[in-house]
Amino acid sequence: MTQDQEPVRQRLLGEATRLFAERGFEGTSVQEVVSAAGVTKGAMYHYFDSKDDLLHEIYGRVLRLQMERLTHFAAGPGSVSERLHAAAADVVTTTVDNLDDSKIFFRSMHLLAPDTRKVVRAERRHYHERFRDLVTEGQREGTFRSDVPADIVVDFFFGSVHHLGTWYSAEGALSGPELGTHFADLLLTSLRPDRPALPA
Repeated sequence: MTQDQEPVRQRLLGEATRLFAERGFEGTSVQEVVSAAGVTKGAMYHYFDSKDDLLHEIYGRVLRLQMERLTHFAAGPGSVSERLHAAAADVVTTTVDNLDDSKIFFRSMHLLAPDTRKVVRAERRHYHERFRDLVTEGQREGTFRSDVPADIVVDFFFGSVHHLGTWYSAEGALSGPELGTHFADLLLTSLRPDRPALPA
């Protein structure tokens, strides 16, 4: 498919992702995005309200994919340990698969307009809450240790996931799925109920 045949919306997102990665969100103008995509500003504003909206969508499309997959794993067959392991491994794999999008977003989120930032935080919180439900389910049935609040478990895990963009390289020793398995193994091991309780 040539650039002219590629849907305008996808061209805009692709060029915005490339330019934001190269020059930073602040260092890239709307004109540079539309010129690179070979469209007019009018065409861009047909799909996106602003540069903020472009940045929001760069991350939003990854988050929607991850939410869809998390819902699939959470509602699927298997024990809660198997479902949480699959979900944890998958979020690492999909983050690595879309690493530029995630890096751009976390590097630039503070530059979004306050209202857009609030929407994004709510969307991400919804994902984290669905993930937390799996942890809570396992704690309730005694599969996972319950002396650590589920919110802390989720914050700790996703703190590591969101940090991937600062160090992961596709040229490194581990593929995305291999890294995802390691992360998921560490999470499940930390939740074993036979681990010693934390000191009071």
